[in-house]
Amino acid sequence: MRILYFHQHFSTPQGTTGIRSYEMARRLITRGHDVVMVCGRYQGGETGLTSPFIGGRRRGPVDGIDIIEFDLAYSNSDRFTKRAATFVKFALKSIGLALTERYDVLFATTTPLTAGIPGIFARWLRGKRFVFEVRDLWPELPKAMGVIRNRFALGAMSLLEWISYHSANRLVGLSPGIVKGIARRGIPGNRISLVPNGCDLDIFAGPAAPWRPEGMNEKDLLAVFTGTHGMANGLDAVLDAAAELKRRGRKDIRLLLIGEGKLKPALQARAEREGLHNVIFHPPVNKARLAGLMAGTDLGLQILANIPAFYYGTSPNKFFDYIASGLPVLNNYPGWLAEMITKAGCGFAVPPNDPEAFANALELAADDRNTLKEKGRRALALAKSKFNRTELADTFVDWVTGAAQ
Repeated sequence: MRILYFHQHFSTPQGTTGIRSYEMARRLITRGHDVVMVCGRYQGGETGLTSPFIGGRRRGPVDGIDIIEFDLAYSNSDRFTKRAATFVKFALKSIGLALTERYDVLFATTTPLTAGIPGIFARWLRGKRFVFEVRDLWPELPKAMGVIRNRFALGAMSLLEWISYHSANRLVGLSPGIVKGIARRGIPGNRISLVPNGCDLDIFAGPAAPWRPEGMNEKDLLAVFTGTHGMANGLDAVLDAAAELKRRGRKDIRLLLIGEGKLKPALQARAEREGLHNVIFHPPVNKARLAGLMAGTDLGLQILANIPAFYYGTSPNKFFDYIASGLPVLNNYPGWLAEMITKAGCGFAVPPNDPEAFANALELAADDRNTLKEKGRRALALAKSKFNRTELADTFVDWVTGAAQ
C-alpha cells in the first residue's frame, strides 16, 4: 500500500523537534508499505535532504521514506500573519500533490489545521481514503490563548475543522481530550482511535554518555525543560519558581531551559534583570545529544500555561522523552498527565500559578534523591508498559491502512 503523508513540520532524529511522523513512517515501511512524506522547512527540523530546491521543492529518499520538501520556511518566532501565510501556501501546494500523486491512502497530521485541506480535496475529487490526525484542538486552543480574536477567522477555522473531520474516513487523536473533542463535532466513536505520543526507548533508554552544560556542579539537582519557549509553554512559571528558590537560598537547584522560541529573549532578559543565576538557557540539540543530557539530568519539567483547553487536549513530546529516559516529571497544570503522574508515582503534580508549591517540589527532589530515583524507575516502567513507540506504531499502522479496506 502507498501512503501519501502530509506533515508540514516533519523531522528526522537529526533535528531538534518531535519525530512522531518519522517513527510512524518507518513503521509503515517495516510493515511493507511505501510512504511519500510531504513537508516544509521547519525551524529545528531536519529532513535529511541536501539537494538544491528546484521550482520551490526538492525530493529524495531518506531512511526509506520518499520525502518531498517544499521551500517554505516556518519558525515559531515568526509573526502570526507570516505563519498563517506559510500554512496557506503549504496547503495550496499540497492540494496539487493530492490530486496528482499515486497513492492508496492520504494521511495528514496537524498542526496546523490547514493540514487537512489536501485530504478534503483527495476525498471528494478523487475518492481517495483520508485519515486525519489531530494533535491539538483548533480553534479551541488559539481562542483560549487569545492568539486569535477575530470572529470571522475563528468561524472559518471552526468550519474547516468540521469539514476536515467529516471528510476523513478515520481520525486519530493524541489524547483523551482530543478524542472527545472530535466526537463532539459529530464523529462516531468507531471512526476515531486514540494513539498518544510514544516513548522512543531505543533512543532514550539505551546507553548514552551523560553531560551537563559547562560549569555546572554535578551534585546540584538539575531540572530540565526541553521545547519551544512560546506563549503556550508558560515558562515564566519556571522563573517564578527560580525566584522563590533564590529567596530561600537554594543554590544547589538548577533549572535548564533548552530550546528556542518567540519568548526566549524576554525570558533571558527577565532572568538577567532579577539575577536568576539558577536558570540556564541552552540552544536546542538533536535526539542523540538530548539522550545524553537526559542521562545527566535529575528531573524533567512538563510546563504549560494555565489554560483549561490544555488539561486534556495535549500530548507533549517532551513528557514521553522524559519518562523514556527514566526521569521523574514535575508537571504544573491539571489534566490527564498530572493524573497519570500521580497514579504512577513517577513525579510531582503541582497546581498552576503557584511558585511556592513548584519550589517545594524541587526542594523535595533535591533533598531526597533516593525517592527521586525510585520515581524515575516508575517513570521508565510506565514508558515501557503503556507508551512503547513500537507497539503504538503498530496500532497506528493497523488503523491507517485499515482505512483502505
